[in-house]
Amino acid sequence: MKYSGIGGQAVMEGVMMQNKDTYAVAVRKPDHEIDVKVSKRKNSKALDAVRKIPILRGVVSFVDSLYLGMSTLMYSASFFEDEDDEGTLASKEKEEELTAEEKKKRAAKEKKQENAMLGGTVVLSIVIALALFFALPYFLSGFFKKVISSQMLIAFIEGVIRLAIFLGYIAIISLTPDIKRTFMYHGSEHKCINCIEHGLPLTVENVRKSSKHHKRCGTSFLLIVMLISILFFMFIRVDSKPLQLLLRLALIPVIAGVSYEFIRLAGRYDNPVVNMLSIPGLLMQRMTTKEPDDEMIEVGIASVEAVFDWKKWQEENNVCAH
Repeated sequence: MKYSGIGGQAVMEGVMMQNKDTYAVAVRKPDHEIDVKVSKRKNSKALDAVRKIPILRGVVSFVDSLYLGMSTLMYSASFFEDEDDEGTLASKEKEEELTAEEKKKRAAKEKKQENAMLGGTVVLSIVIALALFFALPYFLSGFFKKVISSQMLIAFIEGVIRLAIFLGYIAIISLTPDIKRTFMYHGSEHKCINCIEHGLPLTVENVRKSSKHHKRCGTSFLLIVMLISILFFMFIRVDSKPLQLLLRLALIPVIAGVSYEFIRLAGRYDNPVVNMLSIPGLLMQRMTTKEPDDEMIEVGIASVEAVFDWKKWQEENNVCAH
């Protein structure tokens, strides 16, 4: 078993790594220095209990990852605001005139506004994703009902359309310079984890020669969601069109939960069957991960070391280079 217990994602000019309830964001700032912020999630006993239940823990993990991802993305983006803007300079001068109590109140207000905006962004992202990847394919597949009588085949065509939209979306956004660099940081994240799990010291040289693909990748999770949804919608059907759409929406948490269990299994075990089933996700990562440069690798290493004692883990698990 090769499982370090850490996971992460790329952010703007940086990498976020998570180990249990602790996560760190490492960002390469415009002055080329690396900023590392370490935070701890606050969990309720109810959520901790849910995270032990198969399927349900996948739903919680998905929503949690989305929220955490948005939060760290906004934090990393804050380093690249225009510091020469006159409004910003005026704001800084005004900030210096405030008392400690006023600064505290202002910070609390800004934090509340930030959380509200973050929550709204997460909700909007979910709504757009549901419309683009579930509602749109369902309506487009309706055009085939004029020439195809099999409901199972229609459901299969719907799944193919959904997959095509997803792949097309990834292909289009990967053409933008910012997304290309984000995918390079994504590669850095995977390379760091693979370096540790293969028993190598976490150095730039060792990370550079490690694989940029990993079976626990979020990209693989999304692809597995698409593939599993095809099977679900082919065999679980109702006659009413409105109920069909509602059923698809209701099954999304279940599909996400099942997909999470598969990714979790793939990350924990290394056998021919699991490896074969992981191939589609690994192929997908050829689009979403790029080879990072050494500066990006340094950022990845900084984020790992902020939350994970990789030397201790390698010793406890007797992991040797191979």
